[in-house]
Amino acid sequence: MHLTLTATSEDRNARIDAWLAARVEGLTRSAAARLLESGGVLVNGAPAAKNYRLTGDETVSVTRPEAEDTAVEAQDIPLDVVYEDEDVIVVNKPVGLVVHPAPGHPDGTLVNALLHHCGDSLSGIGGEKRPGIVHRIDRDTSGLIIAAKNDAAHLALSAQLSDHTLARTYECLVMGNLRQDSGTVDAPIGRHPTDRKKMAVNTRNGRRAVTHWEVIARYNGVTHVRCRLETGRTHQIRVHMAHIGHPILGDTVYGAKKPVPGLAGQCLQAVELRFIHPCTGEPVTVTCPRSAEFEQELRKYAGRS
Repeated sequence: MHLTLTATSEDRNARIDAWLAARVEGLTRSAAARLLESGGVLVNGAPAAKNYRLTGDETVSVTRPEAEDTAVEAQDIPLDVVYEDEDVIVVNKPVGLVVHPAPGHPDGTLVNALLHHCGDSLSGIGGEKRPGIVHRIDRDTSGLIIAAKNDAAHLALSAQLSDHTLARTYECLVMGNLRQDSGTVDAPIGRHPTDRKKMAVNTRNGRRAVTHWEVIARYNGVTHVRCRLETGRTHQIRVHMAHIGHPILGDTVYGAKKPVPGLAGQCLQAVELRFIHPCTGEPVTVTCPRSAEFEQELRKYAGRS
């Protein structure tokens, strides 16, 4: 599999192995280091050392060997398709559905469902484990996710993801009452220093992360918030809201450890996607209603206020 990435001024001084691990789906930092050592990564056409630091204006070419066992089976898993044409498909993903096969989740994923629904008409850029996948949503987060049906659409959408023209808006319920009506969290996110399964605000090794938020409504004990991602780091909204003292309701990783009765996962949903259509060039806005679980929590807290 071959990928071409562009470093920007935001990436200046980042180590290339860490940068690649953050940018390429399914690539760990150690795997990135092995690719660099084997010559599978070129910076402006030349091999780079694993400790190379980006200047912010490079073209990085990545060639990954195909995995020996890459077959992913199509599975007849129901999909809530919100938008579809010859180039893209947008799905409202439920809580609990993993996006692509990974250790511990070899099947039963969104990718298996997309293969059944779309057949061979999915982009191959993401590799055979992640055909068509342009971005991810956490397993326990619901909402809109877009997939590309051909390579041209995939490249165009990936570029929009990088330059922020592919806009993602979420709604969530956070613990406590936010005093301001709106704000921005501009805090870098990286791996947690002691728990590698978690992310954290990390001023030393984190990548720039920006979340814009605004209050929709206040209730007794929780606030209904709309969040717009300027960047797309792993667990970004969850980490940022916890960082400012208002973790998301039901988030047992970054908030209270006790699950909320009747709520699967965290009360966080991707409710709107805006993008430029990769073929027509026209702006497209796709929305979905809040899930039944989200509405249930809203009614519960509204009744207490």
